[in-house]
Amino acid sequence: MLGSLQRWFGRRAGAAVSGVDAWPELADWAAQRGLTLRPARGVAGFAIDGGTATQPWRLEWGPSQRSYVEGAELRLRAEVRVPGDLQAMVVDRELQARMERAIFDQFVESVQTRIDNQTPPEMRWLVMCQKLGGAELGPLRDRFGAVCNARAWMQRWIDGPLATALARAPLAEGQPMVLMVARGRLTLRTALGNPEPALLKDWVSIFQTAAAETRRVSPPAAAAAPSTQPSLWSPSQMAADEPPR
Repeated sequence: MLGSLQRWFGRRAGAAVSGVDAWPELADWAAQRGLTLRPARGVAGFAIDGGTATQPWRLEWGPSQRSYVEGAELRLRAEVRVPGDLQAMVVDRELQARMERAIFDQFVESVQTRIDNQTPPEMRWLVMCQKLGGAELGPLRDRFGAVCNARAWMQRWIDGPLATALARAPLAEGQPMVLMVARGRLTLRTALGNPEPALLKDWVSIFQTAAAETRRVSPPAAAAAPSTQPSLWSPSQMAADEPPR
């Protein structure tokens, strides 16, 4: 999808963003393909809305919103028609180990309230949800862990095309990645210092596979019309990634 941005990114990587006028070539490229580009307000970054009428998605690149991601972060999000209380997460093994150590340290320091109220849901899920074993993870077990509150659904989700896509994820050593379903929303987060077109294309492909597999394994669920609004850059929107309490 994003292959034609290569020359543009070669000239624009690292440029400051101050509005639509700062992204004329990308804006033209998006308009020609029926996509919507929105520069981030007040920060270096951008958003691209894509997908279809029945499955829109949003790609964002900009400052990280999670403490476990240093520097710039790539975010992809789409509304998916799944039960609203479904909670499922795939996380790279190194990040899983780091978050589990952080949780343990917080308990040792007797600050359980922080774990409930101030840690991201990704960390809480490692304590609250069921973990899949190595046999259930199959070919993903060396690179990823998985937790969920619906074990059978999770096994169907990561089996087949999604397992193949994740196994090919372009993760560098120490690069965090989280793919999660919460409150009817599919979200992928990973660190990405330089949004090279080839990498963006790979991550979009993984995300689209995850969305397709979510639809395949999920029964119809009553939900509002698909939407990716508002922007993930809004600090208040971080609460939307929270699991139901």
